[in-house]
Amino acid sequence: MKQHDLFGETEPPHFTIRQSAMLLGVCPATIRNWIKTQYLTLDQNGGITRDSLARFQTKFLAREKLTQRANKSLKDTHHHAKLAAKFLAKITEPDAAPDKLGTEYEASLSDSFRNREGIYYTPADVVRDLFSAPAQDNRNASFCDPCCGSGNFIVRALELGFSPKNIHGYDIDPVAVAITKARIYKLSGYKVENIKTADFLETAIGQEQDGFDFIYTNPPWGKKMTKKTRMAIGSSLQAGASTDTCSLFFLACLKCLKHNGTLGLLLPESFFNIAVFEGARIKALQLSIERLIDYEKVFKGLVTKAQAMALKNRPPAPCAKIVCESAGRRYQRSMASFASNPKSILNLYCDTQSARALQHLLSLPFITLKNQATWGLGIVTGNNKKFIKSTHEQVYTPVYKGVDILPGGLKPASNFIPSDMSLYQQVAPLEFYEAREKLIYRFISNRLIFFYDNRQRYVLNSANILIPDKNFPISAAVLAEILNSDFINWVFSKLFNTHKVLRGDLESLPIHSQFLINASSFDEARYLEKLDIEKDQNGAYRIKR
Repeated sequence: MKQHDLFGETEPPHFTIRQSAMLLGVCPATIRNWIKTQYLTLDQNGGITRDSLARFQTKFLAREKLTQRANKSLKDTHHHAKLAAKFLAKITEPDAAPDKLGTEYEASLSDSFRNREGIYYTPADVVRDLFSAPAQDNRNASFCDPCCGSGNFIVRALELGFSPKNIHGYDIDPVAVAITKARIYKLSGYKVENIKTADFLETAIGQEQDGFDFIYTNPPWGKKMTKKTRMAIGSSLQAGASTDTCSLFFLACLKCLKHNGTLGLLLPESFFNIAVFEGARIKALQLSIERLIDYEKVFKGLVTKAQAMALKNRPPAPCAKIVCESAGRRYQRSMASFASNPKSILNLYCDTQSARALQHLLSLPFITLKNQATWGLGIVTGNNKKFIKSTHEQVYTPVYKGVDILPGGLKPASNFIPSDMSLYQQVAPLEFYEAREKLIYRFISNRLIFFYDNRQRYVLNSANILIPDKNFPISAAVLAEILNSDFINWVFSKLFNTHKVLRGDLESLPIHSQFLINASSFDEARYLEKLDIEKDQNGAYRIKR
């Protein structure tokens, strides 16, 4: 779009945020960020000046590609209506190969569309492993895939002996439904009526029938829904605070599952350990979970791990065991070993012996940092390339990144930003950075790496801030030593197994303060002795025998 297309002689001297967003093809939040980072200038009336908008378009927008960074979805948009019409026509062709069409259709979906709708079709090997052969005659059993996509779970049901007339499927994408129907017809010669273009969540809310014997599905991961819609569906399903689409589909599946019926779900890793899913996990632990499986990263281009749960819709038996499969290992865990975890985390990657040690540890009295500390985020400049310099200049402030924080210290300052904190997109209250004592720690890390700071240092958003309350029974310096210790890192890894150090996880870590009050330094050996836990020559922790 040329400059004169936007800025004709009849245009006003300034533009509102919404007008500017429409002109530049971005969202209003992006415009606000560009104002904050001084790419756009406001006049005395609070409007964006015509000159700054024109200058920004010609000088910065093309060169720095800020539109693409701010609105990433613009990179890969497609006309979905045209794509759908193309594949619906292909399905009706005499020589159509529906299996290949399903793969081709999935590959044709843009990243932005997949992200918005939460579409990640399940690989065939995962389908076969998760949906293993039931030890029964399935000809009269009913099966449902609430989010059938191109029909991978449904084809597996046919392989396992389910009758086509007893197979049900739902999807909001008419192309996916048409491909699924075509696959069933090619394999069985049966024209099904039970594969429908519909929203299963709406269907489940009005469900009055007996339900299905088997439900296996891969629900939309993080599908974009309005808050009003999520809350309405969540209220109908009694979801509580767990209103992410994965939680809603989990509860909807349970509502449509017969007593003693089998449910298998492929879910993002966050379902098993993030606080927002706690309500759904508590519900799952009230049922007979049979398997928890970590399939790791099975979706191309998606960093999130895929994990699965298979359960029976009935209360668990006394002393029930759950088969856990992770990193090529297979072991059994007690239901109690999960129920005792903070936030009911389903840490399926933790083996039997480690789980026993954790359960013992969590049975002892301890305190946590929850409601006993102040937390702050590092500075988000909005444009690191523009603001960060590698040499110190006048009116510039040293600032530290997460990688500057080491287990035993802090690298010398090598990044400097203008001291005027009003320039930046996000800044914690200045008193956080200037606290007499604080801890700073890496945010992106699979290990806890803390540094005790008493020199009022500033940090970027790859590092966060922790300030213990004045009445916390452990000094800030000792707390840093505890959080850096091998033992607490072992607890952290066995509970959370994450590459992000989240506040909620840190607030859940057990700190046995009765052994540490008034301590001048942290003695890990003494700490373990008090907890009746030993450390072997390989660095593993276990309960003393």
